[in-house]
Amino acid sequence: MKKNLITICFIIATSIATQAQIFKLGLKGGINYANQNGTTITVNSTNYKTDAITNYHIGLLAEVKLGERFSIQPEVLYSTQGAKYDAIGVANDFTNDVGYISIPLMAKINLNNTFSLDFGPQASFLMSKKNEVSINDQKNIDFGAGGGLSIHITKGLFLQGRYMVGLSEISPEAKVKNSVLQVSAGFFF
Repeated sequence: MKKNLITICFIIATSIATQAQIFKLGLKGGINYANQNGTTITVNSTNYKTDAITNYHIGLLAEVKLGERFSIQPEVLYSTQGAKYDAIGVANDFTNDVGYISIPLMAKINLNNTFSLDFGPQASFLMSKKNEVSINDQKNIDFGAGGGLSIHITKGLFLQGRYMVGLSEISPEAKVKNSVLQVSAGFFF
């Protein structure tokens, strides 16, 4: 009876240890260098050029190992993005500063114990925008795709660089798409 109980406890402990190596939770945060680009950026009959703005992102992530060299990394981030709009020929400049809940699902190819290539889709949901924004009918959902590189400094600590490009227009009036370069630091528990 004692041998069976010890065997069951050993199997449960091994299973928990195995799950801990397969699934990790973590936090990350960092800087966004964001812009909004389009072929023709026209708002209320005024033509604009955009300049990138610097903002931030912060959130939760998980890593699910699916093999020795492959894993999936779902994330939930609060990401502030946008652009500075400079009117061409008139004094009608404004900053489009918006906040999204972004949900990237990154596939990770581990090149070795230190580096991994990350790529995958992202869905973002508009949460906030500044009052000075004059883009009407801004869409509430933005779809994008991205890729980047992760550097694992220790088993828990990592750095990431990622470029996300919008695949859908954020406003039918302005005909622009989001783009953001993210530099992050984080850790797994």
